[in-house]
Amino acid sequence: MVEKITARRLPRRLVLYAILVLGASLMAGPFLYMISTAFKGQVYVFEFPPQFIPTHPTIENFVKAWTSNNFAVYFVNSLVVAVATMTVMIVLTSMMAYAFARFEFAGKNFFFYTMLAMMMMPAMMLIFPQFILARNLNLLNKLPGLVVVYAAGGMAFNTFLLRGFFEGLPRELEEAVLIDGGGYFTIFTHIILPLSTPALATVGIFSFLGSWDEFIWALTVINEAKKRTLPIAIANFQGQHASDWGLVFAASLIAVIPVLIIYVSLQRYFVQGLTAGAVKG
Repeated sequence: MVEKITARRLPRRLVLYAILVLGASLMAGPFLYMISTAFKGQVYVFEFPPQFIPTHPTIENFVKAWTSNNFAVYFVNSLVVAVATMTVMIVLTSMMAYAFARFEFAGKNFFFYTMLAMMMMPAMMLIFPQFILARNLNLLNKLPGLVVVYAAGGMAFNTFLLRGFFEGLPRELEEAVLIDGGGYFTIFTHIILPLSTPALATVGIFSFLGSWDEFIWALTVINEAKKRTLPIAIANFQGQHASDWGLVFAASLIAVIPVLIIYVSLQRYFVQGLTAGAVKG
């Protein structure tokens, strides 16, 4: 009987696997071609039929991309902004989420749902008021001006995510700390945060990716060339080297590397933290 059921399911599984392989190939194909082209000399970029495995691989494109047009400076600027945004986001949203999850205070629900309502507002509508605020705070043409706006923009969603996760943690652990004479700061730093690694990793990934890839706000407030971030650098790079696809793809691949490192190092927490925070609260 078991063999008959297995035999019936086998064609369905084969079709499912074939669809998954086809979908993965369609999604990974352009990325693999970008990697292949980045290791090719300009003379081999337009060869036909195209070779996914370069016959004469070279790292010249990477060296040239890194050393030209202040690319290394832009890379460091983006890294500083992304890491700072991720740190600020994790610290502030974890404290806000813990307050909403565990404490009762006047206007709690009003403030929380008002914050969530801000998630429905298109980001482009906020460009003008954000620019005025940054000007009044003397944050124009400064990297901290990017960090402040990026952190504020993701505050609502990440607080919502962490609040749901915190509410799922057992209160008995916190009550035991209070009985032993500990305070809420001890509970937060020694109980809540260590147990919330999956959710904090998810917030970290979202924050890093959002600030690393952002283009519009960085283009709006940064005028000095040496303070620009990587998305602006790549856009200028494509304009200056439009026909040198090996060089453009090498620059794009360099920009992808930190994202891959962050995601691969934290991906085991990602799905767990995302689903746990999304279904509670």
